[in-house]
Amino acid sequence: MDDRRRLAILGGLALAGGVSLSAQAQEPNAAERFAARLNAHDIDGFAALFAQTYVNNQASAAAPTRKDLSPKQATVAFFQARLTAMPDLRVAIETQVSQGDKVAASFVYTGTHKGPYFGIAPTGKHLRFTSCDIFRIEAGLIAEHWGMGDIAGVMAQLKG
Repeated sequence: MDDRRRLAILGGLALAGGVSLSAQAQEPNAAERFAARLNAHDIDGFAALFAQTYVNNQASAAAPTRKDLSPKQATVAFFQARLTAMPDLRVAIETQVSQGDKVAASFVYTGTHKGPYFGIAPTGKHLRFTSCDIFRIEAGLIAEHWGMGDIAGVMAQLKG
């Protein structure tokens, strides 16, 4: 999905249902804390964002469910692998909306492929990819996640 289409969808959600844009939030919301911990490469702080009972509703062939790890542990391991693969990883939020206990954000990831990623040896290529994610917040922690990441775009960049 291209950037304009994702922005239109998130903007439409904001207009359709009384969803508030969180540009003037006093405290960072879950999406902002998510990006900040990844930008700081603080995997322990990143792990602390998630409830122990966290549920990940995103099914992906690129990040299959691991029977040996809890959903929280698997998510942290996935992002630890991303940070290892791209030691200069940066995460930006293009836009975000929130309603009730949910925050939706369009993220842009950039970094240089300097470590193994999805089984591909380092290429030195600069990568740019996106995801749209929805977080349900409970007691200040990410309790549930739905999302779509551009894994096909990542693979095309790595192999192209």
